[in-house]
Amino acid sequence: MKQVYKRDLERLWQTISEHFELYLPLEQDGKVNFMPWKQGENVNIDRLKTDLSPKNIIFPPTETYLKFRTVNKRLCFESVGGKNDKYVVFGMRPCDAASYSILDKVFLQEPIDRFYEERRTNGIIISLACSEPEETCFCSSFGIAADNPVLGTDIAAWDIGESILWQPKSEKGKKLTGILDNILQDTSEHEIIALERLQQSIREKLAQLPWVDLDLEIISNNMKEMFESKVWEELSKSCLGCGVCTFVCPTCHCFDIQDFGAERNGERFRCWDSCMYSDFTRMAHGNPRKTQTERFRQRFMHKLVYFLNNNGVYACVGCGRCVEKCPVNMNIVKVIKKLGGD
Repeated sequence: MKQVYKRDLERLWQTISEHFELYLPLEQDGKVNFMPWKQGENVNIDRLKTDLSPKNIIFPPTETYLKFRTVNKRLCFESVGGKNDKYVVFGMRPCDAASYSILDKVFLQEPIDRFYEERRTNGIIISLACSEPEETCFCSSFGIAADNPVLGTDIAAWDIGESILWQPKSEKGKKLTGILDNILQDTSEHEIIALERLQQSIREKLAQLPWVDLDLEIISNNMKEMFESKVWEELSKSCLGCGVCTFVCPTCHCFDIQDFGAERNGERFRCWDSCMYSDFTRMAHGNPRKTQTERFRQRFMHKLVYFLNNNGVYACVGCGRCVEKCPVNMNIVKVIKKLGGD
């Protein structure tokens, strides 16, 4: 295990940026989000989680697949998607890092999404443990350890005050550690004891959060009964269908593909979509889910049942963004508790 003193962070970031594109949590107008870093930016690694999830780094909101044009009555194509540049994300929280492993189950299964694969392969994720989890956090309900980043992580990090501890978790993490060998320092027994105390403190704080004991067993016992439950109509009455929950969610992955062009040229692109929208999956014969209740049910059945049955994990990491951002205070926690009879 290594460590980097906070006084050396600027030098660490500068060195990384000489070899990789570097993403850091940058604060602008009171909002903190992962963006490409350059010297002089206002970095905020103390904010528990960014306003938007960092899924846009590997799954952009819009992405052009190809461009096409007509030349001498022949249709010519040019592939333009993907990302070949290698990059590092520093300071991602364990829940967001775990969301990458969930997106992998969508985009890296056959047929593999090559553009996603390029971004995923070229990235190195440095995940920073959550020293101060908030009341809206419930990652532990989904098996994510806020005190010990593992899922989707290449390097685990812990803020112990004067320094940040650094532990490679993958081959990519070890290679980056080697590049930074002149900045990273060895740890002593003192830092290891500080880490153990920090991890114990995180676990104690997590145990006191209001949703630490969410009962997930009740949602997978009888899929048919759950699908036909009257709860969906009751819960969906307040839903605006605005799609904010899907926009901020780190695991939502719905998208649409469209062509846009003029007379002789154009492009094919994909963009984020939402199962909460009335025109989502609309086909020639119409929309298979015509009511907001049906769309509301689809979102949560997918996260809590369908994805679990197909992939062995829930499509939620308990980050709490939907809890914070929903304008009518409707979220996955309320759905789970209501299905459980609370």
